[in-house]
Amino acid sequence: MNPVLLQISDPHFGTEQAPVVQALARLAHAEAPELVVLSGDITQRATRAQFSAARAFVDSLGAPAVLALPGNHDIPLFALGTRLLDPYGRYCEAFGAELEPVFESAGCLAIAVNTTRWYRHEDGEVSAAQIERVAARLMRATPQQLRVVVVHQPLAVTLPEDASNRLHGRAAAAARWAAAGADLVLGGHIHLPFVSPLHETFPDCARALWAVQAGTAVSTRVRAGAPNSVNLIRYASGAAARHCTVERWDCARGAERFEQVASHTLPLADMATIPHAG
Repeated sequence: MNPVLLQISDPHFGTEQAPVVQALARLAHAEAPELVVLSGDITQRATRAQFSAARAFVDSLGAPAVLALPGNHDIPLFALGTRLLDPYGRYCEAFGAELEPVFESAGCLAIAVNTTRWYRHEDGEVSAAQIERVAARLMRATPQQLRVVVVHQPLAVTLPEDASNRLHGRAAAAARWAAAGADLVLGGHIHLPFVSPLHETFPDCARALWAVQAGTAVSTRVRAGAPNSVNLIRYASGAAARHCTVERWDCARGAERFEQVASHTLPLADMATIPHAG
């Protein structure tokens, strides 16, 4: 009833580092998460070989369930005909035809939102229809479930230089999803791990809603001060107040394993305050 989620973002297969890939596999086997979340940019250039390598890695983790969504790098950039006519074809060959999958268990509801657009190079957006679809599904969750929305581009950033990477439609999404009962919004794209209170960033959020960003899991495309990184999310519900713990696990350059470097305990809103769909 208290699930563990492993968030892997921006692995950019095609630029992966074999020792880091092996270290992440060891972490996944040791922690045995109920769900592995892949929050986009699974490949570097959306080639079939890169998708095949990514799929083989995910299968090797042996997780009971995987929830994946595409990032902007998972749409072919240079194969213009494919980008125009079949932008998600290679992604779907590897990870299935559903671009916005939903995972549900007794303790967790996770909803993926495809924020990529073939006509955008890097920017992401969320439409009014997507916002409402997610809200409607959130409102059908049970009181025992951790409610997670997964996007690629972030709703909020912590550094001025990342402001242009924020998701188009973010303010409306944050307010609506918070009202519908979301607890966490998982994202990637900027390769910078952090936890941030969206209810402080967006005044229209009526409940606590947290952004959980992951770094690049295994690629060479790390930022200064942010090595390869993933998140483990542990949820606790019961008699005490609802909360979850977000653990940041880093693999420093030259290291042979991921180690926990930070932990955030996040208070979650009382489920009694959430409206439910009829």
